[in-house]
Amino acid sequence: MASCGCLVVEKVDDHGNGNGRAECWCGSCAGARRRLETMFPIYVMGTSRARGLPDSAAGDPIWEAVKSEAKSEAEKEPILSSFLYASVLSHDCLERALSFVLANRLEDPTLLATQLIDIFNDVMMNNVDIRRSIRLDAQAFKGRDPSCAQYSWALLYLKGYHSLQSYRIAHVLWNQGRKVLALALQSRISEVFAVDIHPAAKIGEGILLDHGTGLVIGETAVIGNWVSLMQGVTLGGTGKEHGDRHPKIGQGALLGAGATILGNISVGEGAMIAAGSLVLKDVPPHSMAVGNPAKVVGYTEKEDPSLSMKHDARRDYFEHVAGSFADDRSNGKCLLCRKCYEVKLG
Repeated sequence: MASCGCLVVEKVDDHGNGNGRAECWCGSCAGARRRLETMFPIYVMGTSRARGLPDSAAGDPIWEAVKSEAKSEAEKEPILSSFLYASVLSHDCLERALSFVLANRLEDPTLLATQLIDIFNDVMMNNVDIRRSIRLDAQAFKGRDPSCAQYSWALLYLKGYHSLQSYRIAHVLWNQGRKVLALALQSRISEVFAVDIHPAAKIGEGILLDHGTGLVIGETAVIGNWVSLMQGVTLGGTGKEHGDRHPKIGQGALLGAGATILGNISVGEGAMIAAGSLVLKDVPPHSMAVGNPAKVVGYTEKEDPSLSMKHDARRDYFEHVAGSFADDRSNGKCLLCRKCYEVKLG
């Protein structure tokens, strides 16, 4: 456990050899590690094999934390003891507990929880990528959402986490050719969680869907690792065209509440889209886009905004924008590139 209180993961090479350093990836600890992709695609705990996940003997720190939290909560709230036992304490791993939770949220009269549990268990227990992702996502929720004080809260109560993991299962089914089942799950996920993610969309690891309500992600959208999306975000198309028609979101980006990003455009790595913005053009890496239509008004700090979760523009951004807009136009300068912005600040 890191000094910040976060559980940590160890980076290993392709031969399963660890570097002996446990690293924390929460928002408060990530400033010195801008190149987050160095840890992908490996998530290793204890003495697990490279690209693998721990067996019960090796130990799983997130699962152990979830069980410990559930036991503690059952003692504090005896009325929830049966719920906590059925959802967490009766299971032998995080995957099976998650399958139980999701199946009981998504069941309907014609698709029973017992059927869904079998489907979900089969997908998660046989897919190393999804097993790693559910843990990295749990770390993202606890590390970046101040209201998520425990890993068990993400597993049991947060529909952003539930909808994300349900999507991951539907995505695996889609890629297996079971498209009708994947679409049925998408429909049910949308109905239950008010989150609509097409099962063909590609979403990375360490994702935070904060609140989740009203989120829409289209079929050909691509989202990189460690992205944070607030409620009401839309990654949509611009018409009836077919093919690749949805946005591509770079690693470490932060999409503010109600942001709408339309078309096959790119939001660069570490960029921030302010709440309520309408984005119709590419956004450069590590820049901040604001407005309707959105315009670049500055550049972010070194730390990726998805980890810091800082939605507010620095005061100097708007002081320079407001104070020298007329000068920019008369001198032929702009705010759309880092060079002009740095000249302005200098």
